[in-house]
Amino acid sequence: MSNALQCAGKTLGLSRPCVMGILNVTPDSFSDGGHFFSVDAAAEQARNIIAAGAAIIDIGGESTRPGAQAVPAAEERKRVVPVIKRICKEFPETVISIDTSKPEVMTDAIDAGVRLVNDINALRSPGALDVIASSNVAVCLMHMQGEPRTMQKNPQYQNVVDEVWHFLQQRIMVCLAAGISRDRIVIDPGFGFGKTLQHNLLLIKNLKKFKELGVPLLVGLSRKSMIGAILNKPVNERLTGSISLATLALWMGADILRVHDVEPTIEALKIINAVHSA
Repeated sequence: MSNALQCAGKTLGLSRPCVMGILNVTPDSFSDGGHFFSVDAAAEQARNIIAAGAAIIDIGGESTRPGAQAVPAAEERKRVVPVIKRICKEFPETVISIDTSKPEVMTDAIDAGVRLVNDINALRSPGALDVIASSNVAVCLMHMQGEPRTMQKNPQYQNVVDEVWHFLQQRIMVCLAAGISRDRIVIDPGFGFGKTLQHNLLLIKNLKKFKELGVPLLVGLSRKSMIGAILNKPVNERLTGSISLATLALWMGADILRVHDVEPTIEALKIINAVHSA
């Protein structure tokens, strides 16, 4: 596997893991909805994320929490494009990501300057694969059973690790066949997206298996409901659980951590790197 990700002309080195900071410009995201809804507030948070040491900023204009309602493409574009333009202008060397499944939003976001598309639907929406294939941006392919409105009602698997692994393998092959080079592809097992607590725990326990797929591995566990289920903590009291899972994911081979709490995660990353380098 390459130790770098090619992101629209910028090489993101992954010889050591890096952090992707979450920036939701939504009124209803599960953890920080409404906090950064204006362009000015989003730009200020982007400065904080970069100052804390994140290599990537992931901008989302539609909540994908369980039960979330769909947002029309026009509204999603209205939310994210001005923020992307502002941040890309201020931080031209930072990899900016768009968290979307809509090809029309992907197109406008790429035109605005994003270098990575983070798609919970793994480019299965009609036209999404073509958008990425005709660009030079990187793409993150995530596994999700069902869709956000209903995905947590009764998710079932015969073998969750094998099924998620084979799904991601198949999506990688589809991308390669469409002309998207392997050094532009990232995968994400999709913790909490159509998975029970037990499913999530099994995926974490077997995270190293996903390294067999030969592309970088992104893990998003920050503040998730599984932490609340284990610790009986509300979403704003899940930092300890988030850092614990991030540390475990790093030790199990994660290349990119998608997080809300960038600074403490970076500190955990430094500890892991120090031990690995000893």
